[in-house]
Amino acid sequence: MTRAVTVDALGTLVELVPPAPTLAVALARAGFPQPDGSVDEAIAAEIAYYRAHMQRGHDAESLAELRRDCARVLAAHLPGPTPPIPELADLLVSSLVFRAHSDAIPMLDALRMARVPVVVLSNWDCSLPGTLEGLGLAHYVELILTSAQIGSQKPEAEAFARAVEHFALDADQVLHVGDDAHRDAQGAHSAGLRAVHLDRSGTGPRGPWTTVRSLLDVVPLAVG
Repeated sequence: MTRAVTVDALGTLVELVPPAPTLAVALARAGFPQPDGSVDEAIAAEIAYYRAHMQRGHDAESLAELRRDCARVLAAHLPGPTPPIPELADLLVSSLVFRAHSDAIPMLDALRMARVPVVVLSNWDCSLPGTLEGLGLAHYVELILTSAQIGSQKPEAEAFARAVEHFALDADQVLHVGDDAHRDAQGAHSAGLRAVHLDRSGTGPRGPWTTVRSLLDVVPLAVG
């Protein structure tokens, strides 16, 4: 019987609006226009760097330094002149716009009405609580755990254990839902949780977990 739910953030509750067009416009307005297509390539390099180093952003100071380092990676991959690193970091952060998936609030609200507690468990830096607050999602959940703050990231068992500890439940009483088959579904299954893979496209791999196409499909699994 499910008594609590953990849920991933990026790709599950929220999505990132493609940042390259916004950043390209911002750079041009700041007097640093870039050749067509170059910002897309530079952003891809920056995102890869961030994903490999997000654990560093565990508080405001370390997050600011991480963002400056991301800006340095961005600058190194842009062919044209760029603004000073602090200014470029601000432009980069401003271009990162997140929006809630349309099924996120309906799922969270249904779980709240059913008195099923929810914890967000995500590979992210310490800025995630503010992001979810700004999108109106934070007040639906009991706790927001980021990999940078707990020092462990999915699919590591320790990441899931930290969430289970919050509920003071056995792992098999907790259902985890996320869009990444490896980090979320396989990780949760290996850690002893009930694993649900959110496969919006219907093209993901199958495994020893439940697969759903919408977050609304999670509600009967958690409540029923």
